[in-house]
Amino acid sequence: AFADTFRAMFPAVHLDENLLFVEDGNICTAAGLAAGIDVCLHIIRADHGSEIANRAARYCVVPPWREGGQSQFIERQVPDPGSDGTAPTRAWALRHLERELDLNTMAAHARMSVRTFTRRFKAETGLAPGAWLLRQRLRHAKRLLETTDLSVDAVAHASGIGTAASLRHHMRGELGVPPLAYRKTFRAG
Repeated sequence: AFADTFRAMFPAVHLDENLLFVEDGNICTAAGLAAGIDVCLHIIRADHGSEIANRAARYCVVPPWREGGQSQFIERQVPDPGSDGTAPTRAWALRHLERELDLNTMAAHARMSVRTFTRRFKAETGLAPGAWLLRQRLRHAKRLLETTDLSVDAVAHASGIGTAASLRHHMRGELGVPPLAYRKTFRAG
């Protein structure tokens, strides 16, 4: 809410208002009250490991990790699925995550040029098509890890991420944990 004011007051500080928290050396900053909990759990995880951080999260009755930044809370008009926007293509992509879905394929499905599709997609979702697709694939992979006994290779393939190595890379980047550690932490029952 105060990003422009902050930038005016502190022009030497690099501000990224789309992150829940930022760690820069020995300085951690958080994007709000709940993000303060996120950064505290991050510090515990960095100092004492995921098991201790998860235990602290359970004690506090909060999730051990939340994905996304503040941009998830920015109000955007939700397009009518029957509109000429990108919603029908997003729904189609969600049904075909295991396929190779590149920008050209999605734009062709929407019957738009790549440029128009990219512009509309970002206006409707707040994300570039590739970033949105990766987020959906990771969500699907997490669901599969939580609810099935599929191998990491099979989860990577079924979610469209490709290889187990690629899934490990993306999960470490997004969540800070590899697939098997995620499964162990979040597996129901």
